[in-house]
Amino acid sequence: MGRLSRRAFALAALTTLAAAGDAGAAPARRPRAGTEMRGMWVATVTNRDWPSRTGLPAAEQRAELLAHLDTAARRRLNTVILQVRPTADALWPSSYEPWSQYLTGTQGRDPGWDPLGTAVTEAHARGLELHAWFNPLRVAMHTDPSRLVASHPARQHPDWVVAYGGKLYYNPGLPQVRTFVRDAMLDAVARYPVDAVHFDDYFYPYPVAGQTFDDDEAYDTYGGAFPGRADWRRDNIDRLVRDTATRIQQIRPGTRFGISPFGVWRNASTDPRGSDTRALQSYDDVYADTRKWVRENWIDYICPQLYWHIGNSAADYAKLVPWWAEVARGTGTQLYLGEALYKAGDPAQPARWQDQAELSRHLTFAKGHPEVRGHVYFAAREVAVDAHGAMARVVADHYGQQAAPPR
Repeated sequence: MGRLSRRAFALAALTTLAAAGDAGAAPARRPRAGTEMRGMWVATVTNRDWPSRTGLPAAEQRAELLAHLDTAARRRLNTVILQVRPTADALWPSSYEPWSQYLTGTQGRDPGWDPLGTAVTEAHARGLELHAWFNPLRVAMHTDPSRLVASHPARQHPDWVVAYGGKLYYNPGLPQVRTFVRDAMLDAVARYPVDAVHFDDYFYPYPVAGQTFDDDEAYDTYGGAFPGRADWRRDNIDRLVRDTATRIQQIRPGTRFGISPFGVWRNASTDPRGSDTRALQSYDDVYADTRKWVRENWIDYICPQLYWHIGNSAADYAKLVPWWAEVARGTGTQLYLGEALYKAGDPAQPARWQDQAELSRHLTFAKGHPEVRGHVYFAAREVAVDAHGAMARVVADHYGQQAAPPR
């Protein structure tokens, strides 16, 4: 989900926006327009959105974070989804895992302040919800365990870890791994009144040609009751999701649980229940049975990443929205849609993304499906900079008034 940002560019953009406001700035005490999700992701992995670089003084890190919260409020958003565990680390004083390297440049080094605690307090002060975003299984963006701090659980338990595709991952086929990552993530829920726990789209890693995720030993030990390895892997992820949901309510009742998966469950050519698409399939490729989680009401909301334009030949936004609406219909799981703001105006993207109104058309189309309860934008850097004007167009066309997030 994203690339490394340049500090000077981000700071200049945030400073300019804070000083001048924008076309979507809301007057004080404007009446609210009902309830809908209006969210943005703030990615910390590789310093994609925040902090703009590692090693900033605590005061500068804090100022950048508050600038993002202020931007969300000015754009009349109501929810910030902050990545607080990008690589088996923490943006709070965790009892389980080291401080994130994306703060100080050194894994395990105390940054001198509490980013998650500050984010919760300051988001709530602005009328925003704060959803704590966790990547459950990614350990490192490299394959060298010796680069992890000596006390890291992955070094203490090397048998928990699998190298794949240039990264290190915890092996979800091990029950002790699932228990550990669940407890490590929910340490944050025990400490802070976050409004929701949020998982992204990374479960088993996305396929890499010519490579094998080596979980043979775990499969031999625990997979005997399943027809094949794929069914066993999906059960492992099902267990992680279901058990996390249960523990959240035990630790802090009322805290919500949401997941933002890849936007295609299965293609109709594979499964008649699937969507009219020709794309990677989360069910088959990352072993995430996202449709099941909705239909079984294991999660409070799902926010599929529908990062395609209307009319895309392989995965058409206008075909996926009704498919997901049908999945969510009659369940207790709310449906939000993940929007690819980062593609707007990118010359490497198809021509439709050069049209400033493409994202606005997404919201207009989605209004025809009452199951859609809102949208989340990837990501904070683009919400702030908005060089193409696509976010300002969304605000002007659809966010004329403030709205409370759905409950």
